[in-house]
Amino acid sequence: VVVVFTVNTSGGPNEGAELWGLPDWVFDIFLGGGLAMILLTCNVGQLNSQVNASHCMLDYINNYFAYFTFCVAMLIEFSGLLHASYLIQFAVAAMSGKPIESNEEPREGLAKAFFWFRCLLSLAILGFCFAVTFEALFSEQTTLWSGVPPSVAIIVWVALMCVVGMLEGLQIAFFAMAKLPESERGDSYWAKKTCGLLFKGEGVNL
Repeated sequence: VVVVFTVNTSGGPNEGAELWGLPDWVFDIFLGGGLAMILLTCNVGQLNSQVNASHCMLDYINNYFAYFTFCVAMLIEFSGLLHASYLIQFAVAAMSGKPIESNEEPREGLAKAFFWFRCLLSLAILGFCFAVTFEALFSEQTTLWSGVPPSVAIIVWVALMCVVGMLEGLQIAFFAMAKLPESERGDSYWAKKTCGLLFKGEGVNL
């Protein structure tokens, strides 16, 4: 969240800026709405790094800046800020009827209590974020186009969150699939078609 916010703020246009004589609607979509910075952040800053790191993990982290990034990520993990995602993991595992496989020892005593405390804290923070977001949508204090009713804004926001969630899930699954032999990539029609698109030829489509 901090990285994306910082990139969007530092790369956002100045008020009243113009670019190459482009029409106002193009400028509003790509620069006013932040789409250009989103594409730059995802394609240059995120996806290339993840593709490289998934294939050459130790080589990728073999420098001080990458190690610093790793330490920051581990600090965020330890803080419990995103522990609400574990609750989703447990729910999905329960619905699928499959146990969660882990190389870690089962949590006991204080470690277990500390884990669940962070899950509850993360859930409270997530609830607060939802409250702030909905308040901003209802009071029309967002960058959404003026004149859009709050009810429509909420529908659009929920739809975008669902799309982003599915894309993130697909992305993680694709990186995991890249390391599996073809025989272990699933038997369903859509799984085979998707893998065919991703890994045909030299496998650079991913």
